[in-house]
Amino acid sequence: IYSQISSDFRVLAQLNLTYADLAFQPGLGLLFKVQNSSIALSFQRHILYWFFYDTGAINASAEGVNIHTVLHMTRDELGRLKISNITCDASISKMKMKFTGTLGRVYDFLATFLTTGMRFLLNQQIIVFVIIWTHPVRTEVDKYVGIDYSLVRDPVVTSRSLDIDFRGMFFELGNESNTLVNYPIIPVVRDYDRMVYLALSEYFFDSGLYSYYTAGIFQMNISNEHMPKDLEMLFRTTYFGTIMMIVSMYVGIYLISLQLELNSAPKTTAKTSGVTVAITAIVTVMVLPPDKAPVQLSSMTMVRKKTSCHLMFYIYQLLIFIKKIKKITTIRIVDS
Repeated sequence: IYSQISSDFRVLAQLNLTYADLAFQPGLGLLFKVQNSSIALSFQRHILYWFFYDTGAINASAEGVNIHTVLHMTRDELGRLKISNITCDASISKMKMKFTGTLGRVYDFLATFLTTGMRFLLNQQIIVFVIIWTHPVRTEVDKYVGIDYSLVRDPVVTSRSLDIDFRGMFFELGNESNTLVNYPIIPVVRDYDRMVYLALSEYFFDSGLYSYYTAGIFQMNISNEHMPKDLEMLFRTTYFGTIMMIVSMYVGIYLISLQLELNSAPKTTAKTSGVTVAITAIVTVMVLPPDKAPVQLSSMTMVRKKTSCHLMFYIYQLLIFIKKIKKITTIRIVDS
């Protein structure tokens, strides 16, 4: 002889939101309102208690559901989004419960008292809750760098907008404390014609380039069988032409190595028309005599201050360069 009581939730029969609204409350947060809505639930019950067995369904419904709550958004100590309600009123004008099964009529008689008591408690209850966005705000981008997109301050709610400021800082995974100091001006959005605006400052790009630079990504050494035979370098200088003539004297006799390395992190200047990147690199040509130490044949510092491109094109090219830099077999350096 044993006893068992079980109740299985089956289906949400109906949810009808007659009126729902989400609005900005300046200085407070978001106002969420639900008025004159209804909800219907269906349960399937199975009750076994000693020799007593009961089975059947429970159909519950609520009409005239009204909810009025103000959601307050802040940041916690880790920079995560924290949502809490500073006020919440809920009311239900009418509740009904219908029981079927073995003792359906007995439950129906008790339901009159149960629904009255439940509706009274719900009408008096102030719902209090706190939600913390638990997703990590520091995460890896790849094996070289990570990104910190924690909140730098509490969200600001105005009559027309909700402004959320993220840090948007990249860092080297091998040395997370070595980050770029943020000097650029914080971007300000002045338009309200679209639902969502995303503004990126120069610091977003500079911190990413700086992190990849300190991780040693922006350097390359091409030698031996990887040295291309059709290397194109177009410069308006007779000096570089002389250097290439000297290099050609050694091709076929000794192996030639080309070393390309940035001697400083690239610097970006962001405008509405696009992004300008300033790059300073050193190109070194080395002769590789057999069984001897490499001999530097020439070294040249290249400064490029007018590399202008559209934002999305620039990001695309940067990602391609980072992911496939190890596979490059031909280099074209152009100064137009």
